Amino acid sequence: MSFAFSQRLSTTLNLPKNQIENTLRLFDDGATIPFIARYRQEQTGGLDELEIEAIRSENHKLQELAKRREFILSSIDEQGALTDELRQNILSSWSLAELDDLYLPYKSKRKTKATAAREKGLEPLAAALMKQDISNVNQLAQRFVKGDISSLEEALEGARHIMAEWVNERQSARDRIRRLFDRKAVITSKLVKSKEDKASGYRNYFDFSEPLKRIPSHRLLAMRRGEKEGFLRVNINPPEEDALEELNRIFVRGHNRAAQLVELAVKDGYKRLLKPSLETEFANASKEKADADAIRVFTGNLRQLLLTPPIGQKRTLAIDPGFKSGCKVVCLDEHGQLLHNENIYPHPPQREHGKAAAKINQLVEAYKLEVVAIGNGTAGRETEDFIRRKVIFNKSVDVFMVNEAGASVYSASAIARKEFPDYDVTVRGAVSIGRRLMDPLAELVKIDPKSIGVGQYQHDVDQNKLKESLDQTVVSVVNQVGVELNTASAHLLQYVSGLGPKLAESIVAFRKERGGFKDRDALQKVPGLGPKAFEQSAGFLRIANAKNPLDNSAVHPESYGAVQKISRHINISIPDMVGNKKVLDSIDFSRYITEKTGLPTLQNIISELGKFGRDPRGKAKIFEFDSRLRKIEDLKEGMTVPGIVTNITNFGAFVDIGVKQDGLVHVSEMADRFVSDPNEVVVLQQPLQVRVVSVDIERKRIQLSLKSST
Repeated sequence: MSFAFSQRLSTTLNLPKNQIENTLRLFDDGATIPFIARYRQEQTGGLDELEIEAIRSENHKLQELAKRREFILSSIDEQGALTDELRQNILSSWSLAELDDLYLPYKSKRKTKATAAREKGLEPLAAALMKQDISNVNQLAQRFVKGDISSLEEALEGARHIMAEWVNERQSARDRIRRLFDRKAVITSKLVKSKEDKASGYRNYFDFSEPLKRIPSHRLLAMRRGEKEGFLRVNINPPEEDALEELNRIFVRGHNRAAQLVELAVKDGYKRLLKPSLETEFANASKEKADADAIRVFTGNLRQLLLTPPIGQKRTLAIDPGFKSGCKVVCLDEHGQLLHNENIYPHPPQREHGKAAAKINQLVEAYKLEVVAIGNGTAGRETEDFIRRKVIFNKSVDVFMVNEAGASVYSASAIARKEFPDYDVTVRGAVSIGRRLMDPLAELVKIDPKSIGVGQYQHDVDQNKLKESLDQTVVSVVNQVGVELNTASAHLLQYVSGLGPKLAESIVAFRKERGGFKDRDALQKVPGLGPKAFEQSAGFLRIANAKNPLDNSAVHPESYGAVQKISRHINISIPDMVGNKKVLDSIDFSRYITEKTGLPTLQNIISELGKFGRDPRGKAKIFEFDSRLRKIEDLKEGMTVPGIVTNITNFGAFVDIGVKQDGLVHVSEMADRFVSDPNEVVVLQQPLQVRVVSVDIERKRIQLSLKSST
């Protein structure tokens, strides 16, 4: 990876140049972001994942800009038009828009009004008029009335077309109007009259305008979606009189007939060429910004969802609820393996309460089940009520409602078919619900993130950028949590730093053949897993009950020697060091610093030994909805009810209160103070007490509040 842009990156990102160069060098050596952030803090100066990703992203942008610059230089040079001044201007530019402005006069064009006028020999007339020092315009123009030019008016019109193109291509003019767009552009949307009967979902945008620089991303994306669907016409423009005034200052230098013609050409050049060009530029830039904002919200939600606390390795009874078709019930062992499945019919039309309750009790006893996981979809509340109130367990059994968004997508996927080739989608869906309670991360990575209900406008943003960001988020969370090497699926393993699908499959095959891994060193015997992959992945893989306790920690094998050195020096075994706060706090790090092991690594080691075996996600907690609520009609304004956060957007948070329709806590209703970002107040899957502000049964809209009622 080139270091040519390290100084530029240092300035842009406000980071020391040496940290940037060391980070780029690590990328060049094949290191991943999680590995660099966790295990190479000495080289990076402790940069976090966001800073490391910013270095990679900005370096890539600069490389692309450099390629564009070289193309432009080569293209202009081939035309014999590359002056020293133009070369210097191009080399000193760090803006794609500015580069394209410099290239515009030399860019090959399709046939335009200006090129047609040039072919008729009218460029000298345009040049003379542009100087605005002609005493008799008609007399000069008459000289060009010959050949294909049949009249004075035609000659002057052709000259204006050429001048209009010059106006559009003048870099100073484009810069000035670009600044005007930046300051004063307004985005407007209008209803396409012929589509009014189908456009009710966009009623707020039938006649809407807002300064472009202030419009929130969700509104801009909604407008663009309406435009794409043919319901709205969307435009971006600054005040036209301001734009023409700016341009006239540049081009109009007199009060004679020639100046009047230049002024006409300026107006034509702005309306026909310059304004559409910059409108497209600002439409693309604003869409890109809105995409980035929406993707940031989506990835933030995804991160929180993936970090949902697990219940852990509990033998689980999972239920995919239903009415007429019954409830699919599956029994899973503590590793999520399917033991049994069948249907029960506690709801209408069958109403087999007693039979269903007896069956649930029988399964709990027979398979030694410890928890019940119930999907929160159709018949979810009714099934929860049945389990809690109709089934009398002979032992303590915890009951959880599980967000089943995406379970149906998983159940019909190739991954599910491979896992359960002999079972139908109903069994696979129920298994997914149970496993999602046991270990949400391990199960959710099998589902396309766009299908798990935590985004806004995810189908409207740049799909490549969305996928890249979501994949990075999954990788980040998987490596933050760590992966149990002897039980993880190939699909989960592929997200571990340095692995990928092929090595993940090799690990699973090796594990199956050898009966599991007894230590991390055995990883190096996996076919195809070389030293680099081992270096990148080993620290993120865990082996429960390994002989060496460090194999079940985030301590990297390359640091085992440092831990052993400390252990010998303080005369305490490694197992006895684990969790011993008094001992760990007493260690003098400075005594163990070496050329390869610096203070950040030693601090991470001691921190890891202090929280040994602790899941960073915490533990799942039981949540119950208000038993009085089943449907939206049960709600009354002023009620305070329990809910759980299901989605967070820039404008507020959606909360499930158990009536099959999530309510919205608008950002203005989140606290008794001003809140700019809902993430300041709530997190995904957080239980809340919310007050019902309004209920619109017809539109199925529920407005909620977290403010105090007084």
